[in-house]
Amino acid sequence: MTPLVRTLAGLASGWLAAKVFGFLEILQAGHGSASSKKLTSRRSFTRNAALGATGIVTAQVTGGFVWLLWPNQTGAFGGEISIAESSIPEPGGEPFRYAPGQFFLVNTEEDGVRALWWKCPHLGCTVPWISGEDQFICPCHGSVYAYNGDRVSGPAPYGLNEMLVTVNDNGGVTVDTNPTTVLVDQYE
Repeated sequence: MTPLVRTLAGLASGWLAAKVFGFLEILQAGHGSASSKKLTSRRSFTRNAALGATGIVTAQVTGGFVWLLWPNQTGAFGGEISIAESSIPEPGGEPFRYAPGQFFLVNTEEDGVRALWWKCPHLGCTVPWISGEDQFICPCHGSVYAYNGDRVSGPAPYGLNEMLVTVNDNGGVTVDTNPTTVLVDQYE
């Protein structure tokens, strides 16, 4: 929601709350008395507008927390993705690019199967695999990464981020693409 829409929604809800509370005050003032026809005072309007705006903000914050607690999708970035054994590259073979998960699956002889997030750690550009060079090369500022994701050259401070990979009983792998579980041993 844009700030303008939020502002207009807050003003509208404040006005509506003021009208409702003002109507309730008129009903409570007494039936048929002279004070029942009195317009809403400035003080009660301000109070009711503040209550309405507070209610809108509270609803938005509550909605934000509910959204954060919602489970991640399966099969897409942010969740766990199962990859069949047939999609795992041979050791040293062409990396398998999985677009919904935003990663490359590589198979090194030393480390086995690894999932590399395709975002450059320098400025977040998408880093493609250049098969003629046998390297990942960032198109934005020229950072170069080896097959295993290690930084070779360029302005990037470190290699490509690695995602947690679990080998399944059926020979496939499960990749956890949740950004909060990115392996941190490469930074130590």
